[in-house]
Amino acid sequence: MSSNSAVVDELRWKKFPVLNDGFVCLVDVMGDDSSVVQAARVSYGEGTKKVSDDRTLIRYLLRHRHTTPFEMAEIKLLVRVPMDCWRQWIRHRMASVNEYSTRYSVAIDSAQSTPVEAWRTQAEQNRQGSGEPLPTQIGEKLTAEEQHLHDESRRVYEARLEAGVAREQARKDLPLATYTEAYWKIDIHNLLHFLALRMDSHAQEEIRLYATTIGREILRPLFPVVWEAFEDYRMGGSSLSRLEQQVIRGLMTQAATAGKAPPYSLEDFMAVQDPTWVGLSRCRERDECRDKLIDLGLLQS
Repeated sequence: MSSNSAVVDELRWKKFPVLNDGFVCLVDVMGDDSSVVQAARVSYGEGTKKVSDDRTLIRYLLRHRHTTPFEMAEIKLLVRVPMDCWRQWIRHRMASVNEYSTRYSVAIDSAQSTPVEAWRTQAEQNRQGSGEPLPTQIGEKLTAEEQHLHDESRRVYEARLEAGVAREQARKDLPLATYTEAYWKIDIHNLLHFLALRMDSHAQEEIRLYATTIGREILRPLFPVVWEAFEDYRMGGSSLSRLEQQVIRGLMTQAATAGKAPPYSLEDFMAVQDPTWVGLSRCRERDECRDKLIDLGLLQS
């Protein structure tokens, strides 16, 4: 694997836009695909290169969760992100962070605005998730109210500063939509964990846009082999718990007896569900098992 210096030069300080005024950009990178390989091979010597090429080794490491070699490469980003989104982001603690300080400096004069068509209902089955889009006529009212709130909050904030109020106190009523900026340095292992969670369809849309941009626009060209394995085994892969494997065995046994072929019915699935799920009107574990079997073509949708 050759050096990616040309790719780094092309990407460094290039701002990839996210939302209405956010961005992510590469500041620096240490390592590439070959750094992961080098770190892995130091454990057992160069001789293994005869039986395992670099791509095969990287895929093996990711597939079997040998994570340490991925910690030997790092990237540093500069991000501009709304404060409410940043609260989710900063929960990923295995990173070095230096954030723009509104105690030292005036808060960034920008807030995340919501397009008329982007307002969402609360999900019925997920207390922390979104549901369907709201009608645009409602969205128009909400967006207008949002803009008024942002303008008024900024006016009050700037008036406090002009009156001599300390920046650390004047900022307290700024909306969470206000953008902040931060340097974020993280190793590739922990970055992949971040991306796996935040690119997932269940993640909040706003942070999903940031994660997808980081993954596809920055990580993919810098670490193409790692990215390929990540897509195959983490984003496009699926694990089966012991209970889920038992359900599949039950379906296969039941099918063999009745002469059925997949995809099986929901009734078939419910007949072989794990005993701990029986009698539960709501069971997320059962729902997730059902969705996996549908994706695999074993169960009717």
